[in-house]
Amino acid sequence: MKKWRLIFAILLLLIVVTYWQGGADMLHKKTATPYELEEPALFFKMTHPANNPLTAEGTELGRHLFYDPILSLDSSISCSTCHLQALAFTDGKAFSHGIYGRSGKRSAPSLVNIGYHYKGLFWDSRSSSLEEQAVHPIEDPLEMGNSWPTVVKRLQEHPFYPTMFKAAFGIKKDSINQAWITRALSQFQRTIISSDSKYDRVIEGTASFTAEEHRGMTIFFDASEELPFSECGHCHTDPLFTHLKLENNGIDKEGDPNRDKGKGALTGHSFDNGQFKVPTLRNIALTAPYMHDGRFKTLNEVVDHYASGGHPGPNVSPNVRPLTLSQKDKQALIAFLNTLTDSTLLYNETLSNPF
Repeated sequence: MKKWRLIFAILLLLIVVTYWQGGADMLHKKTATPYELEEPALFFKMTHPANNPLTAEGTELGRHLFYDPILSLDSSISCSTCHLQALAFTDGKAFSHGIYGRSGKRSAPSLVNIGYHYKGLFWDSRSSSLEEQAVHPIEDPLEMGNSWPTVVKRLQEHPFYPTMFKAAFGIKKDSINQAWITRALSQFQRTIISSDSKYDRVIEGTASFTAEEHRGMTIFFDASEELPFSECGHCHTDPLFTHLKLENNGIDKEGDPNRDKGKGALTGHSFDNGQFKVPTLRNIALTAPYMHDGRFKTLNEVVDHYASGGHPGPNVSPNVRPLTLSQKDKQALIAFLNTLTDSTLLYNETLSNPF
């Protein structure tokens, strides 16, 4: 009899915990204002976690947290330190800088359209969701160098954040925790959408390419037998201008001891060495320097690398091969890449610093 009472008590406790968690989510859905995300017609639909729907209050809370240096150990840097709106949410550095001026190991990737990146986040795709990704920078000693208990305590004792968390999620200040914080940050990042470049307007029929831009687009997408192929469009597929997968693009020599192994550093498999997530080319003119280590300062250098065919290796993408591109072809490619700049993103007040 005692055994069955114990089992019943455990089951009852599980039901209460589940109900409390579900109740908080339901309260969130009932009290917060749904956020109507304006998604581009040409994009596939963004997927949202069932327990973290977009709300006006949640995204506004996330925007505040994104720009607030309170998340770092010494309150010196915020998420926005490495993801500047004016640079299409990158920082213009080869290696991002964290607290006390510590240098990171890789360049900060753009957050443009990050809500559509369902195949993994970070250069090595280590995180499967924005909620999971948001956990790491807080604790990374080369980034914010903080601890989650410290962050939680600061926000619980803050003069206005408890009110914002209650409005967003229907929770009291003592319930503020890592999960709610990462949900808010993720909501805001899902609103960082870029789809109003000249390229988009040409596709819509409201603008036209110059002759050079059109030549560049044709070369980019290998769309004509009369012009040389560039192989660009195989990995940088529209409309996101990335296929979201990892590739080895031959920028390092096989066996180089100083090489960043990319995904291989996580898996330990040699075939994963040098594999990095293909970045978006949207707003590429604003996001120099290029590659995971910022080794190329200009788009000219990037195009020259791919034209050369890079360094051979057993897992280098078959699309990376020597190309027959004239200087005219290269400049046309760059002219096309410049049409992917969306200036409205840079001045969108809903994405800007609220402080």
